[in-house]
Amino acid sequence: MASPFEVRSLYRSLLRTSRQFANYNFREYARRRTTDAFREHAHESEERAVQELMQKGLKELQVLKRQTVVSQFFQLDRLVVEGGKEGRQKGDKGDIIRQKDQGWD
Repeated sequence: MASPFEVRSLYRSLLRTSRQFANYNFREYARRRTTDAFREHAHESEERAVQELMQKGLKELQVLKRQTVVSQFFQLDRLVVEGGKEGRQKGDKGDIIRQKDQGWD
């Protein structure tokens, strides 16, 4: 039977891997799906069911790792929700130039 340590380790690995997505929406979806799945099966006590869930979790971890690598190739500008980049977009003829606001800093 999988020990509680192994289950927590898998949970932390899934959360850590989900943080590596380049896209905010994918990051939040992977985090939310992981926490929901673990909460749903938190009271599972049958040994066979726990083993099957662990195997399913390990497969999901492999998929997440592969998808995070793919997502790094297609990085876009960050959303306002994420923060990070300062300034506003400004440009003529369709080009975008990042201009930092001059403030009281």
